[in-house]
Amino acid sequence: MNQISELDLQNLRHLIGGFETTHCKMQAYAQQTQDTEVKQFFQKAAQSAMTGKQQLMQFLQ
Repeated sequence: MNQISELDLQNLRHLIGGFETTHCKMQAYAQQTQDTEVKQFFQKAAQSAMTGKQQLMQFLQ
């Protein structure tokens, strides 16, 4: 595996943290709504954020 720079590592940490925050918020919003379409929207957004996080985590392996 190629070495990543300190700056790249910091950027990855920042992006991963952002995806994690987004995931948690979208899940919370989905749990709070009664509207099924809105709930699905937030659930899809939460899943998308988790997928993004997992893809970025691959760079750290």
